[in-house]
Amino acid sequence: MLVCVLLLGGYVRGDFAADHRVHPPVSADHVPEAVLDGGPVVDTTGARPTSYRTPARTIALTFDDGPDPTWTPRILDVLRRYGVHATFFVTGENAARHPDLIRQMVRDGHEIGVHTFSHPDLVYQGSARLDRELSQTQLALAGAAGIHSSLFRPPYSSTADALDNLSWPVVQQLGRKGYVTAFIDRDTEDWQRPGVQAIVDGAVPETRGEGAVILMHDAGGDRSQTVAALGRIVPLLRARGYHFATVSGALGADTANHRVTGTELWKGRAFVAAVQLSDAAVPALAALLSAVGVLVLARFAAMLVLARRHVKRPRVFGPPVTDPVSVIVPAYNEHECIANTVASLVASDHPVEIIVVDDGSTDGTADIVEAMGLPEVTVVRQPNSGKPTALNTGVAAARYELVVMMDGDTVFEPATVRELVRPFADPRVGAVAGNAKVGNRGSMIGRWQHIEYVMGFNLDRRMYDLMRCMPTIPGAVGGFRRAALADVGGMSDDTLAEDTDVTMALHRAGWHVVYAERARAWTEAPSSVQQLWKQRYRWSYGTMQAMWKHRGAALDHGHSGRFGRVGLPLIVLFQLLAPLLAPLIDIFALYGLIFMNPAKTALAWSAVLAVQAACAAYAFRLDGEPLRDLWPLPLQQVLYRQLMYLVLLQSCATALAGGRLGWHKLRRTGEVGAPPPVATGSGRR
Repeated sequence: MLVCVLLLGGYVRGDFAADHRVHPPVSADHVPEAVLDGGPVVDTTGARPTSYRTPARTIALTFDDGPDPTWTPRILDVLRRYGVHATFFVTGENAARHPDLIRQMVRDGHEIGVHTFSHPDLVYQGSARLDRELSQTQLALAGAAGIHSSLFRPPYSSTADALDNLSWPVVQQLGRKGYVTAFIDRDTEDWQRPGVQAIVDGAVPETRGEGAVILMHDAGGDRSQTVAALGRIVPLLRARGYHFATVSGALGADTANHRVTGTELWKGRAFVAAVQLSDAAVPALAALLSAVGVLVLARFAAMLVLARRHVKRPRVFGPPVTDPVSVIVPAYNEHECIANTVASLVASDHPVEIIVVDDGSTDGTADIVEAMGLPEVTVVRQPNSGKPTALNTGVAAARYELVVMMDGDTVFEPATVRELVRPFADPRVGAVAGNAKVGNRGSMIGRWQHIEYVMGFNLDRRMYDLMRCMPTIPGAVGGFRRAALADVGGMSDDTLAEDTDVTMALHRAGWHVVYAERARAWTEAPSSVQQLWKQRYRWSYGTMQAMWKHRGAALDHGHSGRFGRVGLPLIVLFQLLAPLLAPLIDIFALYGLIFMNPAKTALAWSAVLAVQAACAAYAFRLDGEPLRDLWPLPLQQVLYRQLMYLVLLQSCATALAGGRLGWHKLRRTGEVGAPPPVATGSGRR
């Protein structure tokens, strides 16, 4: 709907399909002499063309190209002051955008003529384009004032003797469609802004008492000279014995305007309403785009500044933590991955006990673990009850105060557990978020997620860590103090994002949640669009559920209140509002390429991409990742990001509808085996 609104707006404003070509003069040997030597009004509706001259001492003031919201009202005021009726040849695009002015013209007794919809030289247009120019203008007139007009003036026309072999067939075609064509006797050339006196001189007939159809303009630029000249033309010509009439009235005919009823009237009203919506929507969307730009740039600036401070600040939590740790691995049908997961834990350089909770797997997951015959590994079997219950079962079976939770498709580096539990030397720390990284980067979708994890998740976590409002302990790698879990009642199944839910609950209970960037875990990311959609849909909807569940934190005191008044608004801004509005950047980029200056639009979009690339490069540097992996970033912005928008939109729709989203089990491939060699870089300290 948004795209349709923008397309309509671009078309109506003449940004699209505008044709400003004007044909050069050619021979006029095919134009009847009677027309070339006749008057300004040509009727080709009959078998033979008829030409009409303006009667003596009669002036028909005509105004082209309007209506314009600035100049048309001023011209109407002058005409009203002198009691003069004029003929306005309006373009359909302006009539649809300013229907109130069309209605005012009709109320004041003026005549409305058709001047095409988008003001092209009709010589260059085919029959289909001519039909559109006429029908769309009539549609706009019907919607604006409930009228149609049978009077027409071609764009870029002048006097009848200027007709030639190219423009005459257009006049004939107009006649076959029922239109009478009005040319001019006098051209004030006010569009050139020659000065008020020059416009007045151009309006006065050369021969005293000679009638004339006079051309002026009420749109297309600054028409202050036209307004000033009009206030002098009317009294001057009246003093010379002239009277004023519309084009039809000057010829002794009824008005060319006819009332419209029924379907045509309602079609016109619907069209004008759509144009009005588009006209209002574009500046509103531009304002939203500005807000999005501020949000995006503010987020990038905050991430860069705070991430740098995060890197440079001393991280001394206390004496080294040497106590053994219980590692809990919830597993449901993980036969492809579980052996690699357990093997990576056994290789840990920190003392651990490993508890694999088999949540009713049907693929022999528990049997695979038991067959490994590892004494430090315990397998707990339970009926299928969901991940939160499996985690709580693991905590109940754990022997140690510190517990680490990870997914069954994830592998740890030997130092991961040690780095993850270091912050627990501070008794205020209740949970620690690790650094989850994409292990399967062979496909394009894997590379895109790798960029997202490093830049969008881990750089964010540095910022949130410094602000003491970490929103999520990732399910792939998180450490907890059992006392802290007991404080919040363990893992809850109230939401689909149990990791986000428990993190927010810990904040509300007064516990600190920190980030350990060197506690790296390599997880298997979804390898297909369908799997990715399911995962992100659950994450997005679950985060919304968790925010709603813990909305009361905004009114709390202490650490909980800080999270509620700082953390929750940041989540809303950066994880909900900004992503929801971010598509405006891409939509306006397309709009600019089609309707505006493509080069400038491409430059602006490239500038936004450059800012993102700079942030991504910094994030990669901090994480010790090679910058060569950033090459898919432009494609990520064009394709992957759009998918994330749609996921978020669907999640919002589900939340607003009050739907209950079920758990989606992702299909695993076992691509992530042993952790890759530890990268070196400025992120290592």
